Amino acid sequence: MSISDFTATELGKLIKQKELSPVEVVTAFLNRIETHNSKWNAYVTINEQALEEAKSAEESVLKGETLGKLHGIPIAIKDLTPTKGILTTYGSPLFKDYVPDYDPIFLQRIKAEGGIVLGKTNTPEFGHKGVTDNPLFGVTKNPWDDRLTPGGSSGGSAAAVAAKLAPFAEGSDGGGSIRIPAALTGIFGLKPTFGLVPHEDRLNLFGSEHPYLHNGPMARTAEDAALLLSVMAGYDVNNPNSIPDLGEDFTDLDRDLKGLKIAYTRNFGLYEISHDVAEVIDKAVRHYADLGCEVEEIDLDLGLSLKELARAFSGMWCVKFAATYGEFFDKDPESFSDGMAKMIAIGRKLSAIDYKSIELKRTIVWKKIQDVLNNYDLLLSPVLATTAFEHHLPGPSLINGNSVNPSTDWMLTQIYNMTGHPAASLPVGLTSSGLPVGLQVAGNRFADKLVLQACHAYEKAFVTYVEPVPQVK
Repeated sequence: MSISDFTATELGKLIKQKELSPVEVVTAFLNRIETHNSKWNAYVTINEQALEEAKSAEESVLKGETLGKLHGIPIAIKDLTPTKGILTTYGSPLFKDYVPDYDPIFLQRIKAEGGIVLGKTNTPEFGHKGVTDNPLFGVTKNPWDDRLTPGGSSGGSAAAVAAKLAPFAEGSDGGGSIRIPAALTGIFGLKPTFGLVPHEDRLNLFGSEHPYLHNGPMARTAEDAALLLSVMAGYDVNNPNSIPDLGEDFTDLDRDLKGLKIAYTRNFGLYEISHDVAEVIDKAVRHYADLGCEVEEIDLDLGLSLKELARAFSGMWCVKFAATYGEFFDKDPESFSDGMAKMIAIGRKLSAIDYKSIELKRTIVWKKIQDVLNNYDLLLSPVLATTAFEHHLPGPSLINGNSVNPSTDWMLTQIYNMTGHPAASLPVGLTSSGLPVGLQVAGNRFADKLVLQACHAYEKAFVTYVEPVPQVK
């Protein structure tokens, strides 16, 4: 068994027990990145200080100093996240030379607990779409099949974890950007309750509200994700949307699920779900009944058509991009992709009344989801309507022979960025073609621990992602 085969939790224990050193661990992952990253393009920048930081971490172990929760454990950080002293490009030529002089609070916490940043992972330009490519670094490929996309916008982080180029990673989610790539690469990803992990945008402290933006963990197991969340989460007095500490031990995952009330929707009454995905999801839902849960399939009407939902959601993003990057676009339009340019143009056409009217639709969605969660502990659904597709496509245009919008109609994730509820992508199996499928597990606001416990219980009873993916050697 090589070092990269261990989970983050296992690595942490082995380091504290002095059975592995931080230097050995970081060196193993850096060597693996050097050997394999060119195939998938998960990382775009390597932290040149990682090995020195590992040496310092090793000295602390040898001196018998008190060690943090993540001491000596390597982590990958998404290239949308500012990193002090490390190139941060946001996937845009505008920032091709930008090196921040600060870390956001959640990354400060990761470092304070001994986590070591391996490098930055690829993302689409400003995270604007559900697949991962950009003008600076090109395409990130799925380790299950390099002809396919790992999804986005945290596609680089997902590929790094799936290919064992990192034990876990940070991702951000403004429309599914943690859950989409987690589902397509067979790993675990959690979008926490909005405000649980402070989302830091120093130019616009209120910019994470429309839609809700979240930073969260991406890992091979719910246990590893819980470990990382336990460090990232916490109140920040300087963030207006940060919530008070819940007093939860997110790593306390063992729980008997007997009697837990679970609702299941196949498609939120809106989406066309491919037959192969539906087959895997249906089986996973039945497994929760095997664990003693009271599972009920429900007919869910969100009160909006799929087109109305997509327009409302994309409207928030278009206005956000127009407000944030419009001046940059006017000065240097050649530095923007066609997709970003189109979103800025749409955002500029929306009036303040148009923008505020989206809140009315958002309220309808919130009430419909909350009505369910007032009566059930969890709400299950597919994460996506399809498995991974060719990486040059924005998405599938046909599902089950029916036409769908390739830009929007395959993602069942945006709903929870309108409401702020916690939602995870739990890998629950493979289709007959051998591609991974994610089950979306959502709960009430602040029920993050319950979501993690339900996913952990499933993992223990019905092994999901534990072995290297087929193309990883």
